[in-house]
Amino acid sequence: MHLGLIGYGSIATALIARLSASRVTRVTVLVRPTFSVPDRTDELPVQFVRDIDAFLNVKPDLIVECAGHSAVTDHVPPCLAAGHDVIIASVGALADVALAERIAAAETRGGARAILPNGAIGGLDLLRAISLAGDVDVIYRGIKPPQAWRGSPAETLIDLTSITQATTFFQGNGRDAALAFPKNANVVAALALAGAGFERMRVELIADPGATGNRHAYTVASPLCRYTMDIEATGAAGNARTSVTTVLSLLQEILTYTSSL
Repeated sequence: MHLGLIGYGSIATALIARLSASRVTRVTVLVRPTFSVPDRTDELPVQFVRDIDAFLNVKPDLIVECAGHSAVTDHVPPCLAAGHDVIIASVGALADVALAERIAAAETRGGARAILPNGAIGGLDLLRAISLAGDVDVIYRGIKPPQAWRGSPAETLIDLTSITQATTFFQGNGRDAALAFPKNANVVAALALAGAGFERMRVELIADPGATGNRHAYTVASPLCRYTMDIEATGAAGNARTSVTTVLSLLQEILTYTSSL
């Protein structure tokens, strides 16, 4: 299978390193025009292209976006409209109502699917199921080491270099969290899109100098069901914001997709 990747950061490189477990035989990566192509020594053929037209012209069988919210905005709609199924890693981008509508329209136009992975968490199948019976209440707490929040608005809200205990710097709804923390809150969007809804969902984001990984804890309550999930995942190499489980979730989606071909 020919896999297309949007972006070549820590998620993409970690994913490529694990593709030996899949039926992928070739990879084409869409990168920025200024990207410096690295030397590669692995056996899997990897081609780099610098514009969306060249990317679509090679006709990948499946595309994975792993480059952030701007990449979803710029590249996912044209990929879908051209008939390519796309796995969206940066699901937090869908908190933007206008973008979500553009993606839905592109799916219809191209007869393609936007596939939303579970990412760093589990339990979404149960959340989707009980949401069919009505509203559910979800409370999410995201706890990461201070360095994982660098480059986010957390830097302006608390002093990440001097805190000595777990410090909450954001409390609000899911939409505000997903839009304000695009590199850290894709889990929030995954929960919201699974049935909680962005406005109904409550979110707390916490920097904890004692944290050894990225912790995702959430509770779900409805008249039919109550449950709690508490997951602590190792941060990806070179990117403390992203859990290794995010990469594995993308790989699982690829394996599921190829098994149906």
